[in-house]
Amino acid sequence: MATVETGARLHFGFQNLALAHERLYGGVGVALDEPRAAVSATPDTEVVAPDALEGVTTDAVSLLCERGYDLEGVRVTLEERFARHVGLGSGTQFALATLVAVAGAHDIAVDVREAAPALGRGGRSGVGVATFENGGFVVDAGHPTERFTTAPPARGAWTVPAPVVQREVPADWRFLLVTPAVEAGRHGEAEDESMRTAVERADPGTADDIAGLLTRRLLPAVAEGDLSAFGRAVVRLGRLNGAWYADEQGGVYRPPAGTLVDALGDDPAIRGAGQSSWGPTVYGVTHADDAAAARTAGEAALDAAGTDGRVRVVGPRTTGASRRE
Repeated sequence: MATVETGARLHFGFQNLALAHERLYGGVGVALDEPRAAVSATPDTEVVAPDALEGVTTDAVSLLCERGYDLEGVRVTLEERFARHVGLGSGTQFALATLVAVAGAHDIAVDVREAAPALGRGGRSGVGVATFENGGFVVDAGHPTERFTTAPPARGAWTVPAPVVQREVPADWRFLLVTPAVEAGRHGEAEDESMRTAVERADPGTADDIAGLLTRRLLPAVAEGDLSAFGRAVVRLGRLNGAWYADEQGGVYRPPAGTLVDALGDDPAIRGAGQSSWGPTVYGVTHADDAAAARTAGEAALDAAGTDGRVRVVGPRTTGASRRE
């Protein structure tokens, strides 16, 4: 048996969505120690997997067989999981964990970065692949803009963008996660359509603002371990990204994320708040010493939004996925 354990991630936004610039996308995010996913695999005479992993298991087996490995079958179990389509990166983490577990059960070494496109991962942001590999805070290089097409590229017809920055954040930083009990965030074809529309309408001036924000505020804050400066910078990054997505998600933040962000922004335990990916999860940047107060702030934010939900305070993940036999 091979078991692979990995963590969620936050996606703060992209560096550029405008076709007027040379590089497109360029994800910015951070690995989380929790929530986690754990996938186990053992050789079998057929392919057996739970519903949540059925597609990615079939894809993993097909990929390995296409590369000349003789896999009769595999039995895959989802030992630990977190919610899908809530802005925490479950799709990439589940897919890569499954691939590595299936390969490990058959004593096969696999390069997840090279294999990810065949699993449909890393087509826009490279944050999920990079955090699976090594954890930490990630800024990726994006894709050449000339490769953008209005129709989605064929699966596997891209290279996962390389990280231009990947480094640990201080161990005493914490991230408040507030996931309201509302409809899941956009994914699949709906996400592809929304992203294409946002790219075709994107103001290139917003990317210029983000470039200055990244180099003069966000990266120095990470390098110096300045939590308050980091929080202010990711708030600004989220708002600038929200300007690109406003028509697609019903505002700078997807409702009710705006109410949650406003409520968290007024609390002294929170250094900055925003929406992860398409939501609905909202994050707050805080410190280990303020974890209890941050949790209370998250619960109060849900009350202010008039919705139920889940509140967690988690640490950063400083390593990539782990594998055990």
